[in-house]
Amino acid sequence: MRSALSLEVARDCLRAGRLVAIPTETVYGLAANALDDNAVARIFAVKE
Repeated sequence: MRSALSLEVARDCLRAGRLVAIPTETVYGLAANALDDNAVARIFAVKE
């Protein structure tokens, strides 16, 4: 279960342009602020 603190930390990271790992049932996904071009580019760079 996610705590309110964890969600606040994730929110703050996204607002700061950082990437956030989000667990799903089988793997982790990467999230970024879709309005931040640099953060989105970092997702593609990390996945290479």
